Amino acid sequence: MSDTHIIAKGTIEEPQTEHGHKVPSSETEINPKLASDIHYWTKELGVTGQILHEAIRTHGTHVVKVRAALASHSVNLT
Repeated sequence: MSDTHIIAKGTIEEPQTEHGHKVPSSETEINPKLASDIHYWTKELGVTGQILHEAIRTHGTHVVKVRAALASHSVNLT
């Protein structure tokens, strides 16, 4: 079941962090088809969407693997 909360009839509140920002759909997987995930993870990882997509294409969607690839600079845009 989703973590989305129904506040009032017909009103849906998206999950948020303690700072009021939306949270990713998963803490362990990046869904490259969700703009909200790409937005969240580009901010979290400090990279552009292009770099994030390349990291995902090369290393998969597991956050741990993407973080490791970015940390070791093994993402190539050429």
